[in-house]
Amino acid sequence: MSDTAPVRTRILIVEDDQLLGDSLSRALKRADYAVVDAVTGAEALSHVEKQKIHLALIDMRLPDTDGVSLMSEIHSQEPDVPVIIMTAYSDVQVAVEAMKAGAADYLQKPFDLNELKIVILRALENMRLARKLDTFKRREEAQSWDISGTSPQIQSIRDLILVVADTPRTPVLITGESGTGKELVAGAIHRASDRRDAPLVQINVSAVPENLLESEFFGHKRGAFTDAKENKKGLFEIAHRGTLFLDEVGEMKPSLQPKLLRFLETRTFTQVGGTKEIQVDVRVIAATNRDLTELVRQGTFRDDLYYRLKVMSIDIPPLRERKEDIEPLMERFLAEAVSELRKRITGVTDAARKALLEYDWPGNVRELKNVIERAVILTGSGIIDREHLPQDVVGGARNGEVREYKSLAEVEREHIQKVLAGVGGNRSEASRILGISRSTLLEKLKRFH
Repeated sequence: MSDTAPVRTRILIVEDDQLLGDSLSRALKRADYAVVDAVTGAEALSHVEKQKIHLALIDMRLPDTDGVSLMSEIHSQEPDVPVIIMTAYSDVQVAVEAMKAGAADYLQKPFDLNELKIVILRALENMRLARKLDTFKRREEAQSWDISGTSPQIQSIRDLILVVADTPRTPVLITGESGTGKELVAGAIHRASDRRDAPLVQINVSAVPENLLESEFFGHKRGAFTDAKENKKGLFEIAHRGTLFLDEVGEMKPSLQPKLLRFLETRTFTQVGGTKEIQVDVRVIAATNRDLTELVRQGTFRDDLYYRLKVMSIDIPPLRERKEDIEPLMERFLAEAVSELRKRITGVTDAARKALLEYDWPGNVRELKNVIERAVILTGSGIIDREHLPQDVVGGARNGEVREYKSLAEVEREHIQKVLAGVGGNRSEASRILGISRSTLLEKLKRFH
C-alpha cells in the first residue's frame, strides 16, 4: 500500500489532547491528506455540516461526548463516512462496542503512525469498494424499475436517474405530459439513492385546498386555526432523511412559493402557529406537466423558485416520440394484467399489434396500460384482437363501417395552421391565442415542419 492519498481526501481528527492532535495532523498532512481538527464533539459536527469529510479519526473520550455517540451523530448526517476510534484503554469491550456500533476500525493508544496510515488506507479502500458495489447493485436494480422501454430517450433517463441519485440534497424537476411516468422516475431516484430506507412522501399539490397546503407541508401547532385540535407534523418533517415528491408543482399558489423557496435554501421551516425553527434533511423532487417558463412569464410562478427547483431536471418525452417503447411496455402491462386478473392470454394478433404501434397515445403510458387491461378483460378466446381495443385506438372498421380518425398530432397541427392564418402569421399573437409560450409554439412548428 502507498502512504499517500489524493489531496482531496479530507480527514477529520477529533482529539482533545493538543500534543497528540498536532502530531496526528502533521503526519497525515505529510501523507497528502487534507486535515480538519476538532477538540470537541460539537466542533466536529460543525465541520461535518460545513464540508465534505471522507474519514473521521475520533478519540473515545472527549470533553462533551464519547467517540461512539459522536460517530452515531456523524453517521446520521453522512452514513458512508468511515470512522476509526482511538482509545487509551486496554478494555477489549470498548473496541467491540465501537465496532458493533459501526466503526471501520479502532486503534489502541499509543500506536505507531505507520500503523495509523495503514488502518486509514484500509478503511478508505473498503469504503471505495462498498460504493463501487453499491453502484453496481443500483445499476442492476435499474433493470427492474418500472421505467420500461428500449428507446435511447429512456436509457438516457435511466442513466440520469443514477447520476441524480448520487446528489443527496439536490432538488430535481421532472417535466413531461400527463401519463408519461413522472411519479415512477421520482420513485426510482429515491430507491437508487442513499435515502432509500427513509420515507418517500408524495403529495399532489393541486389536490389540496390552498388554505390547508401550508399546514400539510409544514405542520401546525394546536390552536393555530379553528380546526387545529392538536399538534400535527407536516410532510417535510415526516420525510426527514427521505424524499418529498411534489406532483403538479405548477399549481402551487403564489402565497406558498416563497416558503418552499426558503426551505430549499435553508433546510428549515416553521410550523403554522409555531415560533421554533425546525431543520430537516429532505430532498425535494418536483414534477409538472405545465410549461413553468410560461407560468413565470405570466407571473404566477416565481422565477427564483423555478431555477432553484431546476438544479437538476429530467424531461420525459411523450410515448408518440419513442414508438419503440410501445411494444416492451405492452408486453409488460399484458403480463401484469394476466397475473392480476388470472386470465390465460396466448397472444396478440398482428392486426391488434399494428393498431397499438400506430396510435399516437395522447394519454401516454397510462393510457396504454389501461387499454391493455381493458383488452385482457374483454377477450374470451385468449387472443387479443382489434375488436378488444377502443375505437379511437383502432381508428378503423366496425360492423362494415369504415371511419377515418385523425391523430391528436394531426388535429393539433391543423389547429395551429388555422390560428396562424387567422392572425396573418403573427407568432406572438398565435401563441397567446393558443395559450402556450412563443418558444413552445416555435418548437411545435419545427416538429410539424
